Amino acid sequence: MQKTSKVIIPAFNEQNSVGKVIRDIPKEWVSEIVVVNNNSNDNTVRVAKEAGATVLEEPEQGYGNACLKGIAYISQQIEKPHIVVFMDADYSDYPEELPQLVQPIMDERVDMVIGSRALGQRERGSMTPQQVFGNWLATRLLRWLYGAYFTDLGPFRAIRYDSLMALEMKDRTYGWTVEMQVKAAQQKLRWIEVPVRYRQRIGVSKVSGTVKGTIMAGYKIIGTILKYL
Repeated sequence: MQKTSKVIIPAFNEQNSVGKVIRDIPKEWVSEIVVVNNNSNDNTVRVAKEAGATVLEEPEQGYGNACLKGIAYISQQIEKPHIVVFMDADYSDYPEELPQLVQPIMDERVDMVIGSRALGQRERGSMTPQQVFGNWLATRLLRWLYGAYFTDLGPFRAIRYDSLMALEMKDRTYGWTVEMQVKAAQQKLRWIEVPVRYRQRIGVSKVSGTVKGTIMAGYKIIGTILKYL
């Protein structure tokens, strides 16, 4: 198996889960696992390093900030990956499903693959009602406004490195995933969704686990969708 992919994992206080995520990634498919420590105050860094990941520091909190840090690191390397994979550090995704996301890109059929929790098996309680509704609303807006038929804004996704760089990602917080999908639609990238499993995360979500976080995320996501009209 040719190791053509690099994985970027944003992490904020995920000491109990990030090691499990790294452990379950099929190593024969990836050349490097990059964990971006997003101002954690626990043992996330130590656990990630012990599990074999490259650890970067991004002190300015924000999901997009962490992803941008990882992209900047990869872009400075002499040998660029063919594919970049994003996944969360909370062990809600199933990292062993990574081959399902990268294979369509390796086959040169598409430029981007979204792991869809809506199409896959979702463990009871793994998504709050507000998350489910928010995904439904956001994907409907993407369909109505951009003609992009997505079912999810899932964090587990893969994209060709060249396509990722062409998107010129900017968002630094909650709008990161939907920005990628909006810009992919605008640039007419070839994309598909594949069903992925989803389970209850380890620990409490920093976004959906609080009322404030949920409201802020919803506001940001909808704002990002409208921003690029």
